[in-house]
Amino acid sequence: MNDPLEWFGAIGTIVAAGLIASDLGRKATGWAFVLFVVVSLSWILAGLLTDNQPIAMQNVAMLFVNAWGVYQYLINPRKKKEIELTEQCAEKAKEKLEEAEA
Repeated sequence: MNDPLEWFGAIGTIVAAGLIASDLGRKATGWAFVLFVVVSLSWILAGLLTDNQPIAMQNVAMLFVNAWGVYQYLINPRKKKEIELTEQCAEKAKEKLEEAEA
């Protein structure tokens, strides 16, 4: 694993997984899926260039999964509205907690 594409893929995978595991919200998760898409493309190219077909094929499948994640978290109009409403509810809840603590 000395190819720059492989290193980019490895580091990008770790960063994207860390973003999702950190539970920083739907937008951060959506951007983690964007990074996963780019990483999948990197792994596909690295697999094809080094004649590592299993890695290439695995990441073709992951590309579709990750693209679906991008759609679900960043593009889907219904989900975007849900995010907006959830953020409004969270803000109101914070205000109520602050009032109760005062």
